Amino acid sequence: MYDEKKPTPIKFVIPKGWPKPAKNVFAKNKLTEEGFQLGRKLFYDGNLSKDGQVSCGSCHQPFAAFSNYDHDFSHGVNNTFSFRNAPSLANVAWMDVMHWDGAINHLEVQPLAPITDPNEMGENLDSVLLKLQKDTSYIRMFKAAFGDPLINSQRMLKAIAQFVGSMVSSNSKYDRVMRGQDTFKGYELRGYNNFKTHCASCHKEPLFTDNSFRNNGMPLNKKKDFGRYAVTGLKEDSLKFKVPTLRNVQVSFPYMHDGHFFSLFKVMDHYINGIDTTQSSLDPSLRKKINITTKEKTELIYFLYTLTDSSFIKNPRFAPEIIPEIKNPHH
Repeated sequence: MYDEKKPTPIKFVIPKGWPKPAKNVFAKNKLTEEGFQLGRKLFYDGNLSKDGQVSCGSCHQPFAAFSNYDHDFSHGVNNTFSFRNAPSLANVAWMDVMHWDGAINHLEVQPLAPITDPNEMGENLDSVLLKLQKDTSYIRMFKAAFGDPLINSQRMLKAIAQFVGSMVSSNSKYDRVMRGQDTFKGYELRGYNNFKTHCASCHKEPLFTDNSFRNNGMPLNKKKDFGRYAVTGLKEDSLKFKVPTLRNVQVSFPYMHDGHFFSLFKVMDHYINGIDTTQSSLDPSLRKKINITTKEKTELIYFLYTLTDSSFIKNPRFAPEIIPEIKNPHH
């Protein structure tokens, strides 16, 4: 019988040449097809929010590499705004801590913050679980994923972690070049060489982040967001934010923790001319700013475009379920 069927294991594949994740996020949360599909349904379900309208996928949109396309501050319930820009969820299995300030230390607890934040999903766990427990499709899916129909917060969080933790982006043009399956055009190669000179110390290959926290010379914004300092209380962490991955950066604008810049050209201009060098916690590597010509800036951006992974962005496994259209019999 279906009820007695065991979940189908899935293997988490580390792309060739990539480091092992600092944590095995699936060590105590065995990755299964049934758990993954349950996580996908939860990820796109607005019922996890107070007004039934805001899902995880509302701020982490597939076509934007699971970032918040075109919004500086992410929208929440009742048309409220959060105080940061929702970052891309690509390759989160390699992140030892999450959020711009590193306040979350495990993928399984990460959803608790947006679910309960009044400016994001504005809900409480008990209410979410009551809604899930009344839905027969969830009862079936929890049973398929975990062996019995018990719906609790631990299982809900494990399922979401299985879905989000499986989001691996590793098939951009850059990756194909590294595998010997493609070649850079001349201007892309020149951009790559400039990248290695000016950017790679923070945006380390192949993940294009070193997962560190750094002050990149941005001013204190209108939300008075001091970044990592709010978590550690250490003065030297003032205005430090997590170094974001540059994978899929072409489609994940706006940029920075507060969505300050809407184009990569503006980002480059910041590093060339806009860094506030008076900040005591400024990253030492940025004290001299970045010295490149307009041509080199353009070539560098063309290289960054090679980090766009269309097969990841358009992967139907990560997309919302397609609900068959129900035709109105009265029409």
